[in-house]
Amino acid sequence: MKQLSVIIPTFNEEAYIEKAIRSVSFADEIIVVDSYSSDKTVQIAKQFNCTVVQRKFDNFSNQKNYALQFVSGEWILFVDADERITYALKQEILDTISNPKHAGYKLKFPHFYMNRFLYHHYDSVLRLVKRANCKFEGLVHEKLIIDGSIGQLKNPVLHFTYKGLEHYISKKDSYAWFQAEQMLKKGKKVTYFHLAFKPFYRFFSSYILRRGFMDGIPGLAVASINAYGVFSRYAKLMLLKKGIK
Repeated sequence: MKQLSVIIPTFNEEAYIEKAIRSVSFADEIIVVDSYSSDKTVQIAKQFNCTVVQRKFDNFSNQKNYALQFVSGEWILFVDADERITYALKQEILDTISNPKHAGYKLKFPHFYMNRFLYHHYDSVLRLVKRANCKFEGLVHEKLIIDGSIGQLKNPVLHFTYKGLEHYISKKDSYAWFQAEQMLKKGKKVTYFHLAFKPFYRFFSSYILRRGFMDGIPGLAVASINAYGVFSRYAKLMLLKKGIK
């Protein structure tokens, strides 16, 4: 059995995919699950002998769950096209899966914004897991479900999160629609608490509690747009309840 498989979901990522593939070239196999890109993404992936499978996109969980059936490795590393595995993280991953203490491991993702990495504004996400009994749930911020304990790796992933202010806001809006649709299905209500306090707390948490202020102007910008993302989610839920989209 192969030890490590990598899954990379893509859609029109010709500008990023090659470097992503090169950064995980130490894996035993690389599987690219593509949402029918119209650029050169698939062509580039095939040049690097990746296994390319295609599926029409409906949500993030289904896309990744589809890719799981093509995996032959004991361990799976999930990587996006705009992410890079550093040499230090590569060594840590290989050492970890050779002598694992957990069934899965979270990786650190400092945000990249205004041409710098924001080390006080990062996400910690489960991305390295044993293949057995793992699956994704959720439509937007999909959750990876595994059997067993979860550890944390030290070295960060280089995540070129946003291509600019317009892309950042556009991404927040796109996620907000998905989240609003999920809340509508669950019968969630919208109050002034959701429209005012929740966005304020997201800003406070990002900028003060997580020390985003130490990242300067980029940290302030990210905290502000994250607060907007929360407000947008509930504003869009109000629109959906009125039959407007």
